Order: sequence, then structure tokens, then C-alpha cells
Amino acid sequence: MQPRLHMIWLILIAGVGVLGLLYLWFTLFPGRPAADVFLHFSAEQVERGRQYNRAIRLAGNFSVFAQVAFLVWFIFTGRAAALIRWLAQTAGGGFWVNLLLFFLVLWFFLQLINLPFTLFNSYFWQHWWGFSTQTMGSWWGDYLKGSAISLVISAAGVLILFGFMQRWPQTWWLVTAIFLSVWIIIQTFLWPLVVAPLFNRFTPATDPALVAMVGELADKAGLPVSEVLVMDASSRTTKVNAYYTGLGGTRRIVLYDTLLTSHPLDEVKAVVAHEMAHWQKGHIIKGLFLGISGNFVLWYILFLLLPVTVPQWTRNPATWSVILLFLLLTSFAANPLQNYISRHMETEADQVSVMLTEDVPAALRLEINLAVGNLSDVAPAPFVRWFSYSHPPAPERIKTIEQTGKSL
Repeated sequence: MQPRLHMIWLILIAGVGVLGLLYLWFTLFPGRPAADVFLHFSAEQVERGRQYNRAIRLAGNFSVFAQVAFLVWFIFTGRAAALIRWLAQTAGGGFWVNLLLFFLVLWFFLQLINLPFTLFNSYFWQHWWGFSTQTMGSWWGDYLKGSAISLVISAAGVLILFGFMQRWPQTWWLVTAIFLSVWIIIQTFLWPLVVAPLFNRFTPATDPALVAMVGELADKAGLPVSEVLVMDASSRTTKVNAYYTGLGGTRRIVLYDTLLTSHPLDEVKAVVAHEMAHWQKGHIIKGLFLGISGNFVLWYILFLLLPVTVPQWTRNPATWSVILLFLLLTSFAANPLQNYISRHMETEADQVSVMLTEDVPAALRLEINLAVGNLSDVAPAPFVRWFSYSHPPAPERIKTIEQTGKSL
């Protein structure tokens, strides 16, 4: 019943290891910033951004390494098989009971491994740099709520997945991919309504000037934006941000309250225009389509890989640990592709937002103020940018805004 370490796993693990080591190296030794970075940022601002982000990247990298190392050890040294035998002897249940118990034990250990890195990145390091406004109790409240949601959804998903495997052993991957694709769409609808309010309070924007500005931009963009919501981000952080979310009737622009209190209206207008640009360019739909397409590819690869890795894989709880290892490795390896697509969308949104506001100075001030205020790394090593940047670095965005402004 013990999984086999097929050559494909060695290649995948080695590839991710090389990527991780390169990321580690260029995080520690990013090189000299390009000269044009200092056109908008001082040497002190560049260095502070590097110091702040270096530790976050290292913790994230080590978290992935630790989880991969644990899963490889757990799966391929007989520990998973031993746990399954122990559960069968101790609990005395059937396959489904043992599967659920195996899932719970594995979930607990992975949470335990990841917890120190999460606690450091999102609490201690944020307090060190003066960003976090959370108490330890508030942080634990958020963490436990998020973990509970993850646990319930994942447990249900595991039971459904093995049901598919046993019911359709030749086409389970296709059924699973279809099911998850539908779930991704439903989640996009429901997240703003059900999950997000569990962590933050959202209220409609009431500032007359802000409401009028949003209406003007919506008319110009040809978008039916019914409301802009303000999130009580200040209860957790001093950072500023905004995002777009939802589909259909749940589409909304969310502004951090910290953004409204620390930036003038013309910069807020640039932020809103950027989020509207994502809608106008169809980025949510495109992102969903790309995510769903990748979903089918990954499950088909697993369909080919599981039979050569796990004996009696449709009725072996160890299959779940193998799936977790595969998803962890492939999600890490897919970072460059996902972030390349994201950077392209962000550049498009920057261009469209300038066309909507026709206010280049405000857009430039916004980029500089956001980068300085959030301690962004404005001069990452090219490899780090390629691998992990979902948005272009601030100097690149500034160039995009300037070039777009020349065409107005």
C-alpha cells in the first residue's frame, strides 16, 4: 500500500527545488538597482522596501520547502501507509471513516508546519514595521475562522473526490475538473457576500464627492457599477489598497478606509478607475477561463500519475497526500506563468485608467505614494520579478502611465 517514488516525482521535485533555490538566492542578493529607479525613489526608500520584502519572501519560500519536505518524507518513507494501518486498527472504521481521519491528521500537521511562517509574516513582521493594528487575539480569531472554513470545505472536497474516483475510475478526472470549475464560479459569486463579511465590515461609500466621482467614471467606462464599498481595513492594517471582486449582481469595487483617509480624491479616482479598467477589459472572466483551463490540465496529469504512484489508489487514503504534494509542487512551478498573465492585465488596467481619468499627475503621485507607503520593493531582481510579481514594479507602472499620457 506504500506509494512509489516514480521518476516523474524526482523530476518535479528537482525542478521546484531549483526554482526555489534561485528565488532564495536572488532574494538575498538582488543586485544593484537600475539607475532609473532613483528618478522617483530615494536610496533609503529602495533599501527599506527591500528589507521589508526580503523576510516575507524568505518565510514564504521556507514554508513551501518545509511542506514539500514533510510530504515527501511522509509519503515515500512508509509513514503514510503506517498511519493508515494504525487508524484502521485503532478506529476500526471502514474506508470512509479512515479516509476522513487520515485527512484530519494530515491537515493538522500541515497547518502546524505552516503556522510559524504565517504568524511571522502576517503578525510579527507587520508589527515590526508599523503596519499591523491587530491584537494577537484578533489575529488568532481571523486565523481560526479561516482555518475552520478551509477545513470544512477541504473535508467535503476529499469525500466528494474519492466518490468520483470510485464511481467513475476512468473519467473521474474530467468529472472532478467540471465540478471544481463550477465551484470556482460559484465561489466567485458567493465570496463577497458570505466569506468576506466574516473578516471585515463593508459599508457603502457615502461621501458625496466620492459617489459622484464613481458615477462619472462608471458612465465614461460604460459599466453598471451599483456601489462602491468601504472596508474597515484600519482595524487590521495601516496599508492602503483596493480591489475588484464578484460576478453579475455581486460585482463591486472595495476601497480600504485607509486609502480614503490618507490619499486625496484625485488619487482615489485613479484607484477606482484602475479597478473599473479590470472590468472593462474583462479580466475577471479571462482569469476564470484561464484558471478553469489549468484545472482540467492538472487533473488529467494526476489521472496519469496516480496509478503509477499509489497502489489501489481509488481506495487508498494515501492518495490524498500524493494529490496534495502534486498540487503544492505544480502551484509553485506555475507561479511565473500566472504572474506573467497577471502583470499583463495590470498593465492594461493602468493604461485604461489613465484614459478614463485623463489625469496623469494624479496617477503618478498615486503609484509613488503607494510604493513608498506600502514599502514595495521597487527594484527586485529580474528573476524575483519574473517568478513572483503579480503587478509590475512601480517604476514600470510609472513608465506605462507616462507613455499612455503622451497619447491622450
